Amino acid sequence: MPANLPPQYYELEREFRNEQDPAEKLRLAQELLALMPKHKGTDKLQADMKTKISKLKRLVEAGGKKGGATRAESIDHVDKEGAGQVVLIGPPNSGKSSLLDALTNARPLIGDYPYTTREPMAGMMPFETISIQLVDTPPISSEQFETYLLGIIRNADLVCVVADASDGGCIEGVQFVFDKLKERRVILVPEAPARIEDVSLAYKRTILVAHKAYEEGWETRCGHLGERFPGFAIVKTSILDDATLEELKRAIFAGLHIIRVYTKAVGHEPDFRDPIILKPNATVEDAAIMLHKDFARKLHYARVWGKGKFDGQRVTNAFHLTDGDIIEFHL
Repeated sequence: MPANLPPQYYELEREFRNEQDPAEKLRLAQELLALMPKHKGTDKLQADMKTKISKLKRLVEAGGKKGGATRAESIDHVDKEGAGQVVLIGPPNSGKSSLLDALTNARPLIGDYPYTTREPMAGMMPFETISIQLVDTPPISSEQFETYLLGIIRNADLVCVVADASDGGCIEGVQFVFDKLKERRVILVPEAPARIEDVSLAYKRTILVAHKAYEEGWETRCGHLGERFPGFAIVKTSILDDATLEELKRAIFAGLHIIRVYTKAVGHEPDFRDPIILKPNATVEDAAIMLHKDFARKLHYARVWGKGKFDGQRVTNAFHLTDGDIIEFHL
């Protein structure tokens, strides 16, 4: 039986053969396996690729050195925490680390020279009743591009491209970031498409951050940024202006496309400390499953408080929730 491999498979296979970085080679191998049609004609091909993936995983875990005896700490993955993971990327010296410092509990190394950030650093950003994880990353430029960033960007829930609005070359720097990632099949978009034909492509929802606002020439550069990248949300920020940092927090929350649902026990006040995080249009049943699937199975009905609802409205498991709703489960 013929394999009937799609055209993009062969292009990706060439890239796989030429790639030298073990972590990136592993990612490409996993994409090749995903692209393979699953039938008898590809059984051997699938088995061979699974073997390669297994060997590459061991190589990456050993620090990328064949025959290495020590295990290196992995920096190509950041475990998700909080209500969502947001990765900060951008050209050198754009201000990613200063934003991480201003918005979170992390204390990155900050310098007035490029390439200060050498590896990813995460911190938790408080926003109203939730915390959102921000991940600072090494810069992307013609002089430096860490291939492990591809895995971190692909894994993130939202991308923030940070541009130095005080720098006359910031537009070209941001364009390089977009182009470089596109070369590696990571496409930065205002909104990810509902349907993806080519599974080797990763469309990542992205907002642009015009940092160091209010410095000379920043308004002109913000305008040029909007012209070069139409459709993208652009948020101006300055670490000297708390209002702009709050605006960035709100933009990040909106970009994550999540809702917060609070719970209350019968006869008690709502618990606003630890909301259930759901996707928009989620149902009462979805909220119950997030607590425990057995809990959802036993659920008879719920009462809901929130905008556009009357207090204590009795609803079924299929009722759609909105951000800020309070839900009382009845088993």
